[in-house]
Amino acid sequence: MSALRFVNARIVCPVGGIRQGELLVEGDRIVETLAGDAETIDCRGKTLAPAIIDVAAFAADKAACRRGGIARVALMPDQSPVLDDPGIVRRAATMGKPELWIHPLAAATKGLAGQDLAEMAIMAGAGARAVATGRRWIADSGLMRKLLAYARDCGLTVIAHAEDAGLTGDAVATDGLTATLLGLPSAPAVAEALAVARDVMLAEYTGARLHIRQVTTAAALDLIRAAKRRGVAVTCGITPAHLMLSDIAANDFRTYAHLSPPLRCEADRQACVAAVRDGTIDVIGSGHDPRGPEEKRLPFADSASGAAGATTLLALALSMELPHDRLFALLAANPAKVLGLDGGTLEVGKPADLILIDAGAPWQITEANDGNTPFDGLPVQGKVLRLFKGGKEILA
Repeated sequence: MSALRFVNARIVCPVGGIRQGELLVEGDRIVETLAGDAETIDCRGKTLAPAIIDVAAFAADKAACRRGGIARVALMPDQSPVLDDPGIVRRAATMGKPELWIHPLAAATKGLAGQDLAEMAIMAGAGARAVATGRRWIADSGLMRKLLAYARDCGLTVIAHAEDAGLTGDAVATDGLTATLLGLPSAPAVAEALAVARDVMLAEYTGARLHIRQVTTAAALDLIRAAKRRGVAVTCGITPAHLMLSDIAANDFRTYAHLSPPLRCEADRQACVAAVRDGTIDVIGSGHDPRGPEEKRLPFADSASGAAGATTLLALALSMELPHDRLFALLAANPAKVLGLDGGTLEVGKPADLILIDAGAPWQITEANDGNTPFDGLPVQGKVLRLFKGGKEILA
């Protein structure tokens, strides 16, 4: 077996904290001691951390993930064809290896139509790591209860989109001054809290594990905070866009800021930042959903929602100025728990999925290096120097 000795590293582990020293790898695992000779990699004081596990991305772009330090992607079922068949799930689970490990999320309903449950037990056997409702909320409460109970019996987490479709309709923005001035179809932010309230209550009733893919409003975060205090098995995530941007980013009909869920008011954005800091939000993901110019260079209301985010995830997360061990809990350890994966930390015995980072390296986000992004032109810091999956380096 090949062996690696990382020396002069600033080692960041969500469990073990931050320390200076060396990390040993033998085969595909982190080890305490080496049985023989090893290749030495001098980290020169740079940061060695767990590779990122990206929960709920809509596309698996190997090059973007390599640049962003992502070794594993949980792929949303909204593909063509939809991930609602074991053969399709099995193909998705193998198509990225060895450079990128893709963990398919099985469609909760057939064709993601929200009407008939898909065969999630069979898809779990084919490699699905969780079950997801896709871009839409399941409006039928009886169906959602059955979904949660079925997923519980299969040992799967349900990853849900949280917006009450009865309120959102064809809205592309959040009710407020920006939507009014631009004349955009909009919906009240309470649509999110209503969806979260129902799904959390059903998760509590069934004893299922629920992950809300994105929570972006203060009211919904309060509901999740209260549910966690009661012991409900609920977690939630967010993207850097909803942490760093408010709805005013859509001024001038800037379609790169057309996201789902839509950007919220400044008060909600600040509530999201506070929820990351107090631990209510468990996961920061890229929400990687790249769109071509033919989908974005349209009137705002006619454009497709979504933005690229894999390349920029790490740099934008670093801008939060969280302690780095806490940051990598959000980027790696907690996502591993949501998906039931062995990894996300640098503990002995864990998979050697690692990134070497220069946290202070400056660069500028552009459309050229990340595709359509609401952060076009933003200067950031933090570059991935090297990425290792199972002890093997993934080259650009």
